[in-house]
Amino acid sequence: MAEDQWIRRYHPAENAPVRLVCLPHAGGAASYFHPVSQALAPAADVLAVQYPGRQDRLGEPPLRSVPELADEVTRALLPWLDRPVVLFGHSMGAVLAFEVGLRLEARGTPPAAVVVSGRRAPSHHREETVHQRDDDGLLTDVARLDGTDSRVLNDPELRAMILPALRADYTAIETHRPAADAKLTVPLHAHTGVEDPRVSVEEARDWSAHTTGAFSLTTYPGGHFYLTAQAPAVIAALRTVLAAAS
Repeated sequence: MAEDQWIRRYHPAENAPVRLVCLPHAGGAASYFHPVSQALAPAADVLAVQYPGRQDRLGEPPLRSVPELADEVTRALLPWLDRPVVLFGHSMGAVLAFEVGLRLEARGTPPAAVVVSGRRAPSHHREETVHQRDDDGLLTDVARLDGTDSRVLNDPELRAMILPALRADYTAIETHRPAADAKLTVPLHAHTGVEDPRVSVEEARDWSAHTTGAFSLTTYPGGHFYLTAQAPAVIAALRTVLAAAS
């Protein structure tokens, strides 16, 4: 199957019974999920979404709204719905996973499940203006979350490369106004680090109000990017969801 510019498939698994679609965080890229793809293949065919404005799409203008991103990701996934699909997003990617899930349900092709990580439930809106800060202020917030290599943040050329996409992503997520009563009908699984400065355990638990299907909450030691240190546990949890979906 021909790959869309939005889709990266690092370890194609043609015979896998289920697909996992991974959506990166603000400023993130598809390659963040290369280890996930490696760990789950060939039991699952893992697709990682590549937003414009980074890595091999560096020359494209980044998008600045969640609805536009969700519409494009949904379109890119349509050729891949020949088997059950699980959506997995972290931080901004969690919001997109939820929005893409809603769009797929609306067209009669729902995902098998949605996994949201490192993000408060849509019913917990918070006014945030990091995207309006100057470059140093924006990068200070990124550094606080400990998800970007400090060598990148301290290198002027690398900073200049990542800033446009980073600011666009922050603009998209901070200006997004989700419907507080939006609900999926499929299983929804929330994951969060107990020390995440952006998400309380209670705010993560309230994702339960956004599906009429099964819900689970899994907590881990660590902060916003708990996934790095807790990778084996996260992979194990994804295996369970994928097994149920297949």
